[in-house]
Amino acid sequence: MSKEARKLPKEAYGGIQGEDYKPFIPSSEKAAEATAYSIVFGILFAVVFAAANTYLGLKVGLTISAGIPGAILATGVFKSLFKRNNILESNYVASLAAVGESIAGGIIFVLPALILIGSSLPLWTVVVVTVIGGIMGVYFIVPVRKHLMIQEHGKLVYPEAMAQAEVLVNANQGGKGFAAVLKGVIVGLGYKILSGGLALWNEAATYIIRPFQNAMIGTDTLASLAAVGFIIGTKTSVLMLAGSIVAWLGLIPLIKFFGESVATPIFPSTVLISEMQATDIWSNYIKYIGAGAVAAGGFISLARSLPTIFKSFKEAMRGFGKGEKTLDRTNQDASIVWVFIAAAAGFFLTWLTPTISAGPVGAILAVFFSFFFAIVSARMVGVIGASNNPVSGMTIATLLVIASVYKAMGATGADGMHVVLLAVGIVCVAIAVGGGVAQSLKATFILGGTPYKVQHGMFVSLAIASVAAGATVLLLNSAYGIGTRQITAPQATLMKLIVEGIMTAQLPWTLVIIGIMIAIFCALAGLPILPVALGLYLPLSLNTAIFFGGLIRKLVENKFKKGGADLDTAVERGTLIASGLVAGDALTGIVIGIFAALNIKTDFLAGVIPNESVKNFVSLAIFILLGIWMYNYSVRFKKETKSV
Repeated sequence: MSKEARKLPKEAYGGIQGEDYKPFIPSSEKAAEATAYSIVFGILFAVVFAAANTYLGLKVGLTISAGIPGAILATGVFKSLFKRNNILESNYVASLAAVGESIAGGIIFVLPALILIGSSLPLWTVVVVTVIGGIMGVYFIVPVRKHLMIQEHGKLVYPEAMAQAEVLVNANQGGKGFAAVLKGVIVGLGYKILSGGLALWNEAATYIIRPFQNAMIGTDTLASLAAVGFIIGTKTSVLMLAGSIVAWLGLIPLIKFFGESVATPIFPSTVLISEMQATDIWSNYIKYIGAGAVAAGGFISLARSLPTIFKSFKEAMRGFGKGEKTLDRTNQDASIVWVFIAAAAGFFLTWLTPTISAGPVGAILAVFFSFFFAIVSARMVGVIGASNNPVSGMTIATLLVIASVYKAMGATGADGMHVVLLAVGIVCVAIAVGGGVAQSLKATFILGGTPYKVQHGMFVSLAIASVAAGATVLLLNSAYGIGTRQITAPQATLMKLIVEGIMTAQLPWTLVIIGIMIAIFCALAGLPILPVALGLYLPLSLNTAIFFGGLIRKLVENKFKKGGADLDTAVERGTLIASGLVAGDALTGIVIGIFAALNIKTDFLAGVIPNESVKNFVSLAIFILLGIWMYNYSVRFKKETKSV
């Protein structure tokens, strides 16, 4: 690579035929790619991002992209520690790291619902489901890769892939970006040890408004939540806060007001409303309203996407298997044999593996929906990005069909729901992985890498990372309980409600329908449904913390109202530090969870601040100081520039 080449050519974004595009690293130039360094660090980062995103996703229902942080970490590690500066090697690491987030998204949507219905979820089951869905998600994209990446060049944007490529070609950003992420990890780790581990201050500051039906307000003072708020921005965090305000300062006081004098418990609760606190009303009533809103949001998103879905599948299938054989490394895909291996493995393992045993019908459905939706997902992320990919809508549609088929076949009770959720879990992983793989393959095409090396590497990486993600699910369930206020698992709860509604018809449908009506209102009012629905479902204290992070992002943006390079740099610095905070907080939280599961006390500083009110004040003060630090770090580069 020439020293002058510091940015992608404009042709990387289109304007020419894909066949005429010259990759950043020409195919004629030899470059290391799948080396011992890149394989080891790629798998390591995949494990870290899988565990961190599983923790974050079960807690708040959101995950953060791993491709861009992975690219920054790879470049920084290689340059700082090993004096290596090979873009394709770093891209390989980023691609393997990205699949960690993909499988986390696939796992948290469905598999924890098995725990919620009272069924078992061994680690082996999580690994098997992830590997089956993963092999289909990776290799079902092989026949359409050339069509999506090359023939549709310039038409399909693949925003995260282009951002990943841009980060990788900027060598100077790499080292500084690594330092930013590392600082975030260290601060997040220290913050979590002092609050969640040693219990010097509380992880939540809450207050009861007694004159207002004992309504509760407050904030969860977690570094990861502020970081998530910064990453997703003000618009989304405000909508999530709005949903929480409706639930916690509207619906909960309303239920308390009318239920105060009722002398008998109201279904689905078995406790009198007069004896409930705000959190009890949330867990017994509001979560069904929120679940109805989330489900409706998924359906509406799916309905809106149907034209794109059918067009995506049709357009992708037009390029099925096309492309001339070539020695050019940028066009060397995994053999088409792997597609048939993936289909056969998906079918027979889903049917015959004892931990799944979905039968031939379930296996056929799992393979069919994995093939259809993985290809749809691969094309849709090219249009709207992985962050907006309607995985939940496609998963819900799959769940409705498979559950209905099993119900018609006579499957009932917990055993029927168990098999249905496992089959749907396989499809969900395939959908999430299909989109993630497509993003990485696009970045690989732009930079000049070898597709088959990335494809094989991502499959190996997801298989190993699935152990970390599955262990995180089981650990959090053991330490806190899936579905509790600490680990809300919103998507898994939704899947549980849907499968129960189909298989047993035991649901508080009135509450669910209220949530559906709220979602329809949002659709008619032109509001994004999912953020509001998550706000309804999640605790107010959690969403105020996310909003706080979004507010910090807004202040950073206001600092550079004119936009341009300064604004981009500030937001990028803030995003990097936020990614580090999430990783540091989540990984430390997992370690603390291990101690909790083993009944080992860690709260040695719990009595240092004996007064609870003072402890809440300290929690808020330190949380605000964390936000000030995030803001200052984001905008500080201005001072550095002036001092040069």
